[in-house]
Amino acid sequence: MLQLACALCALSCRAVPVQTPDFCSPSAEIVQVAAGVYVRPGHAAVVFEADEIANIGFLVGDRCVAVVDTGGSLAEGRALDCAIRDVTNLAVCYVINTHVHPDHLLGNLAFQRPGVEFLGHAKLPRALALRGDIYLERASAYEGRALDESIFVFPDRTVTGTVQLDIGDRVLTVRAHKTAHTDHDISVVDEKTKIAFLGDLLFLEHIPVIDGSINGWIHELQAMGGISLAYVVPGHGPTHASWPLAAGPTARYLADLRQNVGDWIGSGGDLASAQDNIGLARPEDWRLADRYHRRNVGAAYAELEWQEWQE
Repeated sequence: MLQLACALCALSCRAVPVQTPDFCSPSAEIVQVAAGVYVRPGHAAVVFEADEIANIGFLVGDRCVAVVDTGGSLAEGRALDCAIRDVTNLAVCYVINTHVHPDHLLGNLAFQRPGVEFLGHAKLPRALALRGDIYLERASAYEGRALDESIFVFPDRTVTGTVQLDIGDRVLTVRAHKTAHTDHDISVVDEKTKIAFLGDLLFLEHIPVIDGSINGWIHELQAMGGISLAYVVPGHGPTHASWPLAAGPTARYLADLRQNVGDWIGSGGDLASAQDNIGLARPEDWRLADRYHRRNVGAAYAELEWQEWQE
């Protein structure tokens, strides 16, 4: 019944003119960051323990709408879709997933219809295939019902370098990054407003989570620092922030962690003691440190220990 309602919503809401049907309510609460640029704010919480965790959003051109991430469930995706219908009669033509984490892409199913093209990093399909079973298990437990593999929508087009999408008087540059937060991060720059959706390449307030490479992430942030942008939308935290100032907290956290873990390894310390003893340099900057910092220490230790062994 829910899937039927979603399909009917998609068809009805794309009509011009449109009146939002009853089952398209309530819509997601959105923030207009600039003309034609909208964000559904997330909040600091643990995946599969709460709703509306990630910042997701959309951009409206003269021809169609591009969505950047869709949330952590079909319900979140549908609410975002309905919010788009509150803003414009134009159809959604692109859904861009910044990476595999479920709070960013399990709402894809709400947009799976003719005319919508899904884009992601070239390594996204493999990442989703590898993690699909555990995501399905945890999503089913969280929603209290048995879900199936139809909740996963894989990209129709993958990106290895950069591609540009023209949605009508608004060109979006979609860039595939080297391994950083994950090994398949995507960023989206609106060339019209110079606002970038960075996904989880950038965290504010919510502690960064390493699922790729601490060295690579530091490098990517440094490389991106020279890009001229008006504002950036982080994957987690405030809806938008000035650039490159916004990179500071994530970059400092990663640099401090790398230094501290590297020193620990250099002194002969083992992984367990590292996780027990390496604390936060700036605990006041971060929420959910109790859930993710030990994990980050472990990820950094594994990478840096291997690096030291190679050297």
